[in-house]
Amino acid sequence: MIKLSSMSVSQLVQPKILLVLICIFFLFTRLYKITEIPSSVYWDEASIGYNAYSIAHTGKDEWDKAFPIHFRAFGEFKLPVYIYAVAPSVWIFGLNAFSVRLPSVLFSLGIVILTFFLAKKLSGSTAVGLFSSFFISTSPWFFIFSRTGYEVTAGLMFYLLAIYLFLKLDTSRWYILFSIISFVLSIYSYNSFRLIAPLTILLLVVFHIKNVDILKRSVLPIFLSIIILIIAIIPIYRLYVYDAGASRLQVVSASSSDLVKNYLSHFSLDFLLLNGDKNLRSQQPGFGQLYLPELILLLLGLLHMVKNKSKYRLMPLALLLLGPIPAAITKESPHALRAISMVPFIAMISAEGVNYLGEIIKKRYIFYPAIIIIFFGFFLNLFINFLNVYPVKSSKDWQYGYQQAVNLVNKKIFTGYDRVIISDEYAQPYIFALFYQKTAPDIFRQTVVRNSVDQWGFSTVAKFGKFEFGKIGKLLEGDSKNTLVFASGKEFIPNLSPSGIINFLNGEIAFRVYKLK
Repeated sequence: MIKLSSMSVSQLVQPKILLVLICIFFLFTRLYKITEIPSSVYWDEASIGYNAYSIAHTGKDEWDKAFPIHFRAFGEFKLPVYIYAVAPSVWIFGLNAFSVRLPSVLFSLGIVILTFFLAKKLSGSTAVGLFSSFFISTSPWFFIFSRTGYEVTAGLMFYLLAIYLFLKLDTSRWYILFSIISFVLSIYSYNSFRLIAPLTILLLVVFHIKNVDILKRSVLPIFLSIIILIIAIIPIYRLYVYDAGASRLQVVSASSSDLVKNYLSHFSLDFLLLNGDKNLRSQQPGFGQLYLPELILLLLGLLHMVKNKSKYRLMPLALLLLGPIPAAITKESPHALRAISMVPFIAMISAEGVNYLGEIIKKRYIFYPAIIIIFFGFFLNLFINFLNVYPVKSSKDWQYGYQQAVNLVNKKIFTGYDRVIISDEYAQPYIFALFYQKTAPDIFRQTVVRNSVDQWGFSTVAKFGKFEFGKIGKLLEGDSKNTLVFASGKEFIPNLSPSGIINFLNGEIAFRVYKLK
């Protein structure tokens, strides 16, 4: 008979029920007001959504390329997996914020579930698996990314799936083939995994180097896996050697002297605990990437893993240390988005810390619920702030003004103008006009006029249909009759009063609206 004082979390309640409850909690907190908060889609979400819309209805992207592997978009060549995942969502629900963000929620749900199975596999403990899943569900680092249209969620899900499948190689030799396919899907989802995936494969091989018999039995799957990897590398090679893909790398790359500093910045207290990522599309102001209790559990978990003699005891730490590498080679560091692969392994190590404390305290039936209540309290504070404070502070970062400007054009009071001029002060206004107007892709491709591609390979649209984009003063030179103008807060039309004002949610002027008759 099991004594109540020694019961583990998996003995108190069935693990499947607990995992389902975690998933329900996750889905509610991600789907609640998903179209309202953040306040607008930002340019990448709009670009993903419109290109998915174009693919769904015409089989071509905005540049008239049929089913591309790399979407040129603004000139930075977006990866295909998330865009193709959004295409059926847009087909079913229409072109809107919900359609663009829903796949991210579903990929993120997959991350929550895979974190459980991977943590359980690595630790041999159901409790560690469940706490890992719970911690990533409440993580401030993961929260915003898991309810907005970030491609990284697809990349992270396939990355975790690839690792889990590789670790099941002792069950079936064919798992290595499925693992490599998952790695390929991750590198075609988000650029960070183009660096992390090869390093992870090398790491997994090192961990399995003693399993010579398994490797000998897997000659055919390994051969097929190599073929798939070679085929997958060819479009990437072409992009960076023959196309303009290398330009993006030049834009974001850091100098060699900054690499170590950039890498270590992801482990600083300022980033992890105090201020987090400064980009308001990545983190809420006033919150670190971790909660204080999680940092404490993380340190205890590291200690426990070093003492533990299990087969994979150091793998979560090794995978955690790979996470900051993509962000370290770029100018913006620390960078929560590019280093997001750290998150599930932080959750796993923290869960090891819970397990370690549980062994010391013994009364797990009290200790485990206490940990859950503490983390739920921290998350509740984060969630309330997200609903009430974050939208006001971040609306400019989410380019809320463009949503309001384009939506005004839909109203009858603004119809009947020959030209609609929108300032490019906040960057890439054309994609918001396409997204919110739901412009037919064929009409856009027939009427679009693009500015010259800049030295970095980036592209901007000068006009399509009746819409024109750029600096207001320059666009108003010559005949400007019968024109509707959206001038940014920094731009004015001399001797003319605006007919309306569009504000960001914090009260700052986004646009002054002028009617030139």
